[in-house]
Amino acid sequence: MSDFQKPTIKNRDVVFVGFPFLYPIGSNSKDLSLQFEKENRILYVNIPLSGKDFKMENPPPHLQNRIDIQNGLKPGLSKIGDHYWILEPRFVTIPHNGIKFPFLFDFINWINNKRYAGFIAEAIKELGFKDIIIFSDQSIYHSFYLKEFLKPDWFIYYERDYLQGVDYFKHHGSRLEPKIIGKSDIVLNNSTFLQEFTSKYNPNSYFVGQGCDLSLFDYSKDYALPEDLRNLNRPIIGYVGALVSHRLDIDLLIHIAKANSAWSLVLVGPEDEVFESSELHLLPNVYFFGIKSVDVLPGFIKHFDVCINPQIMNPVTIGNYPRKIDEYLAIGKPVVALKTVAMKDFENYSYLAITKEEFVSQIIRALKENTPELEKKRSEFAGQHTWENSFQLILMHFLKKMRKESQI
Repeated sequence: MSDFQKPTIKNRDVVFVGFPFLYPIGSNSKDLSLQFEKENRILYVNIPLSGKDFKMENPPPHLQNRIDIQNGLKPGLSKIGDHYWILEPRFVTIPHNGIKFPFLFDFINWINNKRYAGFIAEAIKELGFKDIIIFSDQSIYHSFYLKEFLKPDWFIYYERDYLQGVDYFKHHGSRLEPKIIGKSDIVLNNSTFLQEFTSKYNPNSYFVGQGCDLSLFDYSKDYALPEDLRNLNRPIIGYVGALVSHRLDIDLLIHIAKANSAWSLVLVGPEDEVFESSELHLLPNVYFFGIKSVDVLPGFIKHFDVCINPQIMNPVTIGNYPRKIDEYLAIGKPVVALKTVAMKDFENYSYLAITKEEFVSQIIRALKENTPELEKKRSEFAGQHTWENSFQLILMHFLKKMRKESQI
């Protein structure tokens, strides 16, 4: 697509609502907001804290920063770029997800949304934002009433995960998400599986692909060996990302570690309670290195011998776009992953498995077959999946919808 053909939106005020901006493993909403910022003004609003966040004994740096803001030690609204601001709403949500009665849950969620919208409205007024666009990064609960409270010109809902099967959302998320999808002006999806799901509730539902920040994951760069890996036995089989039991197969990881005690199984990322109490912590060749800053993650990936995505097959994982696969491949690494619907597009550049035994055999195969030529091909393939390309698809659908609305 030549430059003069590229769709564009300029001089608009866009409010992003989603994962905390400083979330250590990054987020799609953050990456897309940086694309929007090139020609628009951005207010990035962190989802509010819960009481549970304050009870953590040793909160990670990104959470401690948010707690400091809540305690008045730092400003709630901060400017980080010429056209970019981050807002940390100074309030704690009323807990309600455990409530089984829909009418009571909805009432408390309405209160939380009203308080949330109040802080956003104050920031909008202070910044002089007008005719805003709200971009909700699949914030089912926190942004459910923002369209009504803030009355934006456009409300965009971004579907990046299939949450219908997640335990946290089983009581109310499965009930409310179709409603927020239905009342959104546009629904964007990062996989065709998700687009098929959301189009049941909104005809203005579009597939916009997925991006990978290749400035961080650069095949040609000589990343230094992380200190954590210096004394480990090789080969190193590694995973980078959140260690959450509803997405990852703990039994599979145990099987991999036990299949060959000479392998070092390295897991980099925050753990949920199930992972923290799992047998993995008892195995001598399994290493947990916790949360790392985004800028050091490429160094870990570069020095893994094989990268894995040990997903568990369930409604949550079956259709989600595997962003981390792009990050692995961008650095040229051989990848072994669970065979899912979303992995079909990657089947020529990765090793796919269904059973635990197949997963191990594919790791062995990946170790044997890896060559510089294959690494280069993987990197070139991942290079097609940029945020710029995803952003252009978003703009194309957005402008198409705007033109259609103006003709009504």
